Amino acid sequence: MSHNAESTAFRSALEVIRAVEPRVADAIGAELTDQRESLKLIASENYASPATLLAMGNWFSDKYAEGTVGRRFYAGCQNVDTVEALAAEHARELFGAPHAYVQPHSGIDANLVAFWAVLADRVESPALKKAQVRQVNDLTEADWFALRRELGNQRMLGMSLDAGGHLTHGFRPNISGKMFDQRSYGTDPATGLIDYDRVAEAAREFKPLILVGGYSAYPRKVNFRILREIADSVGATFMVDMAHFAGLVAGKVFTGDFDPVPHAHIVTTTTHKSLRGPRGGMVLCQPELADQVDRGCPMVLGGPLPHVMAAKAVALAEARRPDFADYAQRIVDNAQALAEGLLRRGAKLVTGGTDNHLVLIDVSGYGLTGRQAEQALLDSGIVTNRNSVPQDPNGAWYTSGIRIGTPALTTRGLGTAEMDQTAELIHTVLTQTTAGANADGTPSKAKYTLDADLADKIARQATDLLAPHPLYPAIDLA
Repeated sequence: MSHNAESTAFRSALEVIRAVEPRVADAIGAELTDQRESLKLIASENYASPATLLAMGNWFSDKYAEGTVGRRFYAGCQNVDTVEALAAEHARELFGAPHAYVQPHSGIDANLVAFWAVLADRVESPALKKAQVRQVNDLTEADWFALRRELGNQRMLGMSLDAGGHLTHGFRPNISGKMFDQRSYGTDPATGLIDYDRVAEAAREFKPLILVGGYSAYPRKVNFRILREIADSVGATFMVDMAHFAGLVAGKVFTGDFDPVPHAHIVTTTTHKSLRGPRGGMVLCQPELADQVDRGCPMVLGGPLPHVMAAKAVALAEARRPDFADYAQRIVDNAQALAEGLLRRGAKLVTGGTDNHLVLIDVSGYGLTGRQAEQALLDSGIVTNRNSVPQDPNGAWYTSGIRIGTPALTTRGLGTAEMDQTAELIHTVLTQTTAGANADGTPSKAKYTLDADLADKIARQATDLLAPHPLYPAIDLA
């Protein structure tokens, strides 16, 4: 696609939208401007390619397609079958997975599909066996009662939220915490690293149905071979949520013991973040779970989104190109350079550095909460998100940490030299921000003070840093 074609495509789309609701067209244009001018360091965000974005805006959006390829509950799905089959094929080849299910709408949906697939596969009861071979409407009240008793209160063991785990790994605010009797494994208080001996001890004591590996804020590699051995030792199904680092697996930065696909029974992921695709989810699994996984719709999913599956097929095709491996390696190189730059300036980092795409700053060393630091950085043109640190005294809302990541800036072409400059900007903002007080004089966890002129100066410096690396340079909406 030529530069001229990309500009024409997006400008024409905005003109059509503007004719109906100009405020939406204005917001879309403003979002592009904001993303072009902001130093995006949110670890879970990236920039999808124009081809991926365009694949979502088409007639596939109008199509219902419950079921799977070749087995739909709606007629006229032959073209949906084509894009879904392509997306699944690319996913299997990219990750070396026996089976891929590309219908989940999000990472949470992918995890729900995985949980229920494991439950349906592992829990032995007469009612469940009937459910597998009979229509739901044929089950009696006694069947449903027995089924609820069998499926309820199963056990899950996953990484604790403050150690870097995710809400969907069994925590009460999420449906997973209501489905499962959950227990967490943490990290070594001294190092911040996973202690596999303690995980094994917890598994032996708790005897979970599912052992969950994966994270959203753990800045190191995970040894999935060891976790699989632990799962096998207690008869647990080993599930890995690789939503954050799927791009590093796809790009062969994480291989061997650090690639979850050969070791896990079932793997879930998002298709955005480091994978650089559309917002969506995906499940990879071993053959014995394939039938249950493919029942994701209507088990827990609504109708598949064919336009997003088309975009997944495009993004996964892009990830199979040789240059994606180079991109994935540069993500890690940039994260490590950013961590080193922060450490040289005196920042306190959880685990003392990173092996992956993210860095977790403990901002208590600056006398701030995560919420104060997040907003001060945003005032200065640096987009991050607050995040808990291990044994966080400020809880999950105010937090004591800032999570930053390099996938988006790496997509723009920034390198290790720019990461050191980014570390300087972050450090400057945090050292010049002071915690505020409430009206009664007590310390505030939200209020802060930062000189407005300094914030404007940092924002200009951030824009200058980005200038040689324009976002979507082929797209001109003017």
